[in-house]
Amino acid sequence: MTDAAPSPDIAVLLADDHDLMRESFRALLDASPGFRTAGEAGTGAEAIRLAREYRPDVVLMDVRMPEMDGIEATRRICADPDLSGVQVLILTTFDLDEYVYAALTAGASGFLVKDSTATELLNGIRLVAAGEALLAPRVTRRLIATFTGKGQPAGSPRGLDEITEREQEVLVLIASGLSNTEIAQELNVALGTVKTHIGRLLNKLDARDRAQLVIAAYDSGLVTPRSR
Repeated sequence: MTDAAPSPDIAVLLADDHDLMRESFRALLDASPGFRTAGEAGTGAEAIRLAREYRPDVVLMDVRMPEMDGIEATRRICADPDLSGVQVLILTTFDLDEYVYAALTAGASGFLVKDSTATELLNGIRLVAAGEALLAPRVTRRLIATFTGKGQPAGSPRGLDEITEREQEVLVLIASGLSNTEIAQELNVALGTVKTHIGRLLNKLDARDRAQLVIAAYDSGLVTPRSR
């Protein structure tokens, strides 16, 4: 029996207009087994160009950049069918939360604050590269409480009337920032059952990932910041 082939390194495109920040991220990635730097962009427009050229697994995207900001760059990357395998992870600070919500709506798979530890950053990249959403509860709850419910609900997303009562419970807990394990404990069900419900929600609501489920729950009015 031959040994299994090693998993390929996770290719990360760094998009930030600060040279020192990119250098720090590159040094961390290059020193960490299982990761590699695919390229570096100093503007949103350059991030799009390099994403198309290198097809990285993850784009680590800053919000504020010249020429084109990270939100618009995220929107264009996530809307490009040729880049369907490219995930965007937003880096921000708390005072940019409103932009993060817009980026999630544009298709980003999650966000991290810039004071995250090296371990948190690498784990976040790994999670997003695997196709999951990175929505840290402490940040998600603040984001939701501050920026959702400002306007009128956008109306029920497609498929909301098709979800079961249990799936609705799971959706509410997702939107409240709970992890899969916390949802399983809350509902007293197996972790695998939670994952099955989430898979069905993604399909019924035509959602790209967990981040889109959060947005669907709040935009539809199913959940409000005072629901929990």
